[in-house]
Amino acid sequence: MMQENDDSILAFEYFTASGKKDKCIISEAEALIFSLLDDLKDFNIDLIINESYAEIVKDYDNVNPILINGDVVDWLDDNAQNFTKAIFIAAENDNNLYKISRILEENNVKLYNSSAEACRISSDKFETYEALSNIVPQPRTFRFKIDPKGYWKRAIENLHEKWQSEDPLTPLKLIIKPLMGVDCEDIVIIEKIEDLTLDLDKIFKPGSRVIVQEYVEGTDVSVSLLSDGKKAIPISLNEQFVELKDDKGMYFGGKLPFESKYKQEAFEIATKAVESIDGLKGFVGVDLLINADEKDIYSVYLLEINSRFTTPYVGLKEIANFNIGKTIIEFADGEIKIDDLDISLDGEVEFKKSGDNLEIRRI
Repeated sequence: MMQENDDSILAFEYFTASGKKDKCIISEAEALIFSLLDDLKDFNIDLIINESYAEIVKDYDNVNPILINGDVVDWLDDNAQNFTKAIFIAAENDNNLYKISRILEENNVKLYNSSAEACRISSDKFETYEALSNIVPQPRTFRFKIDPKGYWKRAIENLHEKWQSEDPLTPLKLIIKPLMGVDCEDIVIIEKIEDLTLDLDKIFKPGSRVIVQEYVEGTDVSVSLLSDGKKAIPISLNEQFVELKDDKGMYFGGKLPFESKYKQEAFEIATKAVESIDGLKGFVGVDLLINADEKDIYSVYLLEINSRFTTPYVGLKEIANFNIGKTIIEFADGEIKIDDLDISLDGEVEFKKSGDNLEIRRI
């Protein structure tokens, strides 16, 4: 049932609302939306959810379930005008994060998420790179188009030659990623330029755009932050469990908080990055790399910004001394200021994909 209520907040998660049962994603999607619902138990919530979840959501006294059987983007196109406030979870797949934010903004719905423009910039890895150029350390990055005639190969060879000439004694590795992508999907590592015989058009469709970066060895981490749209505050440094091999990349969980002598530097870089892109708001994740080469000029590199709820949220919910979801609402409604937030974590937690499940445990 759909009811208009000016005091209610529209909430949803893309996969659980649309009924998409992608086994690689659904366990995280379910954990995220049910963690958010638990955080928002003091608010009236209009929840868009697929009909298959009807029995689960009826246990929430503060939730008015809106059961749908179709794509949530299409549903929002027809119904967003009936709501005044919204908080949601979605990823960059098929540009859904930007599309949803734009639909809600065009219907004058107050967002407790990042703005559509902030989502557009951060969803595009090269836009992010350019927006943060000379602001935070980033691996050298270039954008290419995969053309059907194979000109992309020569372009990458030329780029490798140019970069390698700047430091001829250190073998240069490259990493190729989709311009827009999530969770390490479709990543290719070029160990030696002579090995550039991969048919990238079998991994990336002709006409698609990719970024090519110098590959930096190190530890994959992220920083989770809260932002009121102008000012950001870091919550935790998180270790990422990532496996990269040849043309495969997989993110399968993480651990937080992660202790490192570069923690403060990572916090400073992540905070500066988020505050440098106008409109990043709510829960934001920043992916970073702690450089294995301590002789390098930079110890920490920024890789990308996620202008959305990311998986560490389900772990932080277990150990944070404050209610993250409620705090996001209170920031945006002007009830509290970000400078007044006292952040501390009680314990450690690990979240890991196991088969089709996401296991969360204190350690």
